[in-house]
Amino acid sequence: MNNAIDNNIFANPGNLPKRHQIGKIWSTIFFASTTIGIVALTVLLLSIINQAMGLVIIENKIDPMTLAERPLEELPKEELISILQANLSKNRIKTIEKEKPLDARSQIDIYGLVMERVVQPTVVKSYTLTQSLLSRSQIEREAVEKYPNAKIEFRSWINFTFLKKTMSSKPELAGVSTALMGSLYLIAITIAVAFPIGVGAAIYLEEYANKDNRINKIIQTNIDNLAGVPSIVYGILGLAIFVRTLETITSGAAFGIEGNNGRSILSAGLTMALLILPILIINAQEAIRAVPDSLRQAAFGLGATKWQTVWYHVLPNALPGILTGTILAISRAIGETAPLILVGASTYITTNPSSPFSKFTALPIQIYNWTTRPQDTFRNIAAAAIIVLLISLLSLNAVAILMRNRFSRQRL
Repeated sequence: MNNAIDNNIFANPGNLPKRHQIGKIWSTIFFASTTIGIVALTVLLLSIINQAMGLVIIENKIDPMTLAERPLEELPKEELISILQANLSKNRIKTIEKEKPLDARSQIDIYGLVMERVVQPTVVKSYTLTQSLLSRSQIEREAVEKYPNAKIEFRSWINFTFLKKTMSSKPELAGVSTALMGSLYLIAITIAVAFPIGVGAAIYLEEYANKDNRINKIIQTNIDNLAGVPSIVYGILGLAIFVRTLETITSGAAFGIEGNNGRSILSAGLTMALLILPILIINAQEAIRAVPDSLRQAAFGLGATKWQTVWYHVLPNALPGILTGTILAISRAIGETAPLILVGASTYITTNPSSPFSKFTALPIQIYNWTTRPQDTFRNIAAAAIIVLLISLLSLNAVAILMRNRFSRQRL
């Protein structure tokens, strides 16, 4: 066949310039596609950063300096509680303590309550980073004319305080602590369940299953099809199985914990594990299939059993490819929203999850909730939350990439 192609080339030398021209055209198309993708991602990232910081005009209902002689954030928890009790009615204090007693809250939580319920800062106007850099003098004049009792300051909506604060109905005081912890819990459960099951299924299908068996063919076909099923279908499945059928377990009632009708992090994690399981299985199969048969034959020739061959030779060589598939699966799981809504993710919750049976929310849910609000400041904190989500995703992927590279070097 190769000789026929070579003879055709020499027999038709006039085709070579045309082939080179076609190759250059396709090369240009591929380069243009890559460039467009990079430019689009860069514009998207810059627009998020542009929204996540800038000048703001803030008005306080009560001046914080009248409440204490030093900044409120420096006060101990006991003094902050005293400020709450002095400025709020007994009924409002009881309402707050119904959710969680003041003595059981941290200093950061109490400070947030003082700011939200007593000081009540309000961002009356916010500006993007571009506007702040190009029109600062005009913004300052507008602040003096329209808001004489307000102060103007440059604010980065993403900061350490934003990471520590829980949710709030006021965007000025809202944070992503609850959503971030919920996402981390969720991903931990998802990987802990999906990774061993996915790798185990791939090992069975590639190393032990009879590929001519009709049942095994049906299983393989279904796995391939499930990888393309919309995520909301998995949400419906999780609602039916984990939230309702297995409510006693997923709510914690079986372990003596007062549950929440099965709408817990455990239910969400198991649902997301089902979502990424087909992706993990297919990628693990490809990685195992890429291991040369000569390695297996050499192990068998030295007297190794089937399992010893798989465990000591096939799996270590396939592990870098398996971890690559895991990276793709994590990337999909951490950004999903529809399944989480169906299994009971909260859009407003002010306490961090403390166990797999806790009520929860996640970063994608919170971002979606904030972007639907009409106030500009909610879009500012939504942009900051997007940056937190991207950093979390990149950090998780970086860990998986480091592990993959480490295993790759060990096999060299």
